[in-house]
Amino acid sequence: MAAAKRFRFLLVSPYSLSERAAFQPGPRTGPKEAQLPNYAGIAHLLEDVEWELHPGAPATHGDWPVELREEFAITGVNRLPIVREACASGRYDAVVLLGGGDPGYLAAREIGHRHGVPVTSCAHAQMHIAGMLGARFSVLDISEVHNMRMADLVRLYAMTERCASIRNLDHPLPRPAAAGRPTLLGEEEKAARGEPSSMLEAAVREAVAAIEEDGAEVLILGCSAAYWLQRPLGRRLAELGWDVPVLEGYGCAIEMAKTLVNLRVDASGLAFPRDPPRRSRRRKFV
Repeated sequence: MAAAKRFRFLLVSPYSLSERAAFQPGPRTGPKEAQLPNYAGIAHLLEDVEWELHPGAPATHGDWPVELREEFAITGVNRLPIVREACASGRYDAVVLLGGGDPGYLAAREIGHRHGVPVTSCAHAQMHIAGMLGARFSVLDISEVHNMRMADLVRLYAMTERCASIRNLDHPLPRPAAAGRPTLLGEEEKAARGEPSSMLEAAVREAVAAIEEDGAEVLILGCSAAYWLQRPLGRRLAELGWDVPVLEGYGCAIEMAKTLVNLRVDASGLAFPRDPPRRSRRRKFV
């Protein structure tokens, strides 16, 4: 018997590459389930959700995946009109922003609060849920430049005391700057076939180092293209005797959205004031 649909969510991809792009995170056509990366890992979380998937605004930073701060900034601005239209439509209980680097998240929350619609995102949700599971977390992330985006988010979300480390797997997204280097392309498929995956081996190595050397008690995955690591990495760590949660962003962001809807809150009006606010504070603390 199918689960009752209790929620109405719009899931928004960070950007949409052209058909000519060398790398696509998922199929561009077919059922929404096929177009949503990592659907198999989060399908159980969507059983009570009536959901739609927006492919994201057409990429204007270039026809390749995002890693640089500049690219995250461009992508974040591009998807704000999608968030604004969704929140104003009255069709959704919440908007879930996909993508590990959270492009446009704070501005999207400001939009959502004007309409009373919760907006969640992957890194933000992972960090907060990690804080419920242990004292400190480490981020397993894909490349040097993407690591810096995650470091920015740790500071932006006031998680510096909770973040034990950011560990680099050195398997960047397939993009012009990565030409001639090992990337994450094909690593998920290798692992699924039971073949050796250099990315999975790097994740195991860096996860153990994060636990043993950095004091991490929870692990989170920095890039959405690496979320497939959650299950095989968790199994490998368990085989080594490590009882440690491994989180991925899509599931955390979806569950965070459900929590906010159930609590009937979206954001503080002091953190995201309306323009103009009914009351203003004379002094702010940082």
